[in-house]
Amino acid sequence: MNNYGDKELLTDALDAQKTETNHYNTFANECANPELRNTFLNILKEEHDIQFDVFNIMHDSGFYPTPSAEQSKIDEAKQTHACEYK
Repeated sequence: MNNYGDKELLTDALDAQKTETNHYNTFANECANPELRNTFLNILKEEHDIQFDVFNIMHDSGFYPTPSAEQSKIDEAKQTHACEYK
């Protein structure tokens, strides 16, 4: 039997959540029934929240380091990916 540590277990959990969000996103995008689509969107938000929680645990534990970004790079990314719809 393999003895998995916290890092391996959390990595598996994060990968599973990424897969789940991809599936629910597809389900919502390709759903013809508005009520069912809203259900999928609600589940998708819950799955994103779980994914964010797992990510934060990994980040806080040092298992998922993220480098600091310069403010100019942040502003550039926001401009590049800003929604042009109002």
